[in-house]
Amino acid sequence: MFKSLNKEQKEYVIERIKEYFELERGEELGDLAADQLLHFMIQEIGPILYNQGVKDSRQMVDQKVLNLDEDLRSLERPAGRNTRT
Repeated sequence: MFKSLNKEQKEYVIERIKEYFELERGEELGDLAADQLLHFMIQEIGPILYNQGVKDSRQMVDQKVLNLDEDLRSLERPAGRNTRT
């Protein structure tokens, strides 16, 4: 499912984690600790977020298919004999 972050993404997220701990908790976090926290979060939270993304995508596709079905039905013409009197 999840391979890995590229180098730039990983460096960015590690810096953001370190900034968060400094600003919100008044704690200084090193690169190794931030990397370990990132790894833990990816393993624990990653699948939950991924599954929610799949669910959201499925709902969007279902709605698009419903709209397409309605559009196609609106193109139908009555068939059969003309019953004018």
